Amino acid sequence: MIEVVRRARHAGIRTALLSNADAGSGWPEGTELFDAVVLSGSVGMAKPDVGIYRLTARRLGLSPSSCVFVDDLRSNVSGAVEAGMVGVYHSSVSETLAELEVLFTPALLG
Repeated sequence: MIEVVRRARHAGIRTALLSNADAGSGWPEGTELFDAVVLSGSVGMAKPDVGIYRLTARRLGLSPSSCVFVDDLRSNVSGAVEAGMVGVYHSSVSETLAELEVLFTPALLG
């Protein structure tokens, strides 16, 4: 999935990392791939609160309806959809890539 994020950034698609981690969590390499990083411990909200999705969209400079949210918890995907985003439930890499292929150009996904 990290390679998909790289391709998205290269194609000019803004990306965000939204996590329910606290601000003190150490993050592995790769956060530089994201235009915005939103940690629930830093903003006082957590997924699936609708507000955290809207905040993430604002930090990207986008409306929620212009955002696609991917998560492996259905409740988090539902929260994103309630906030106005397109939600993709991640059950496997191949299924998620197939969903993203419908939403974005196949060239983005390789």
